[in-house]
Amino acid sequence: MPEGDTIFRTAATLHQWLAERPISAARTTAPVPIELLVGDTVTGVDARAKHVLMRFASGRVLHTHMRMTGSWHVYPAGARWRRPAWRARVVLEAGERVAVCFDAPVVELLSAGEAAAHPALAALGPDVLSPAFDPDRARARIAARGEAEIGSALLDQTALAGIGNIHKSEVLFLARVNPFRRVSSLPPARLDRIVRTAAAHMKSHVEAGRTPDGPSPLWVYRRANRPCRRCGATIRRRVQGEEARATYWCPVCQPREDAVSAPAPRRRSR
Repeated sequence: MPEGDTIFRTAATLHQWLAERPISAARTTAPVPIELLVGDTVTGVDARAKHVLMRFASGRVLHTHMRMTGSWHVYPAGARWRRPAWRARVVLEAGERVAVCFDAPVVELLSAGEAAAHPALAALGPDVLSPAFDPDRARARIAARGEAEIGSALLDQTALAGIGNIHKSEVLFLARVNPFRRVSSLPPARLDRIVRTAAAHMKSHVEAGRTPDGPSPLWVYRRANRPCRRCGATIRRRVQGEEARATYWCPVCQPREDAVSAPAPRRRSR
């Protein structure tokens, strides 16, 4: 499943390959008039959470949503694709360069106005990888999910856009927060720590060019029944939320409730 940092790099690569180039051929299996893009010039490509927005000189916007399965690839013309052609949802040719979108569930060709008013895009929360990311606004959006478990709240793209299932578990481990705590039980300072940890963690992956699951070792994700890299306790796994997504955590580094210090023993009077 692509996560926000993967989509961010995808958009950057598409921009590098296609920006300022006219489309010489276009085809799709989606019910959109993709032929309108032939002769149109790509002006930019950007990412919002798992959405890729390819913008054209005409004002048109090609919107693709990756969800669990989609991905964009780029190839020199004539090169062999890494996936079978029947999985291609969109193929754009720009002279000697080809961009192929595989398996994306959503493909839309929008006007500039339709893109600006698109309900799915308008509903997104602050994008953790945006240069304009506002941690205070993001904290408020998450805090509004009061009775949700924090692990589920981080996957709610209307609260905080860009976090996927891998980074959810990793961020909460780094922030030392149990993923099953209710959002309402977390004080503002702890929510602020989660938000800022998420931003720093995701940006470090983008800057280092890492995919979510490699090459650096993961702290907890897919490490159930193995020792915690920090304390040695056994990592646990449990499904969480309506979509039953796998969540991983360390019961020692991430206790269900904050530890309460025992009162100091009273001195005996002599």
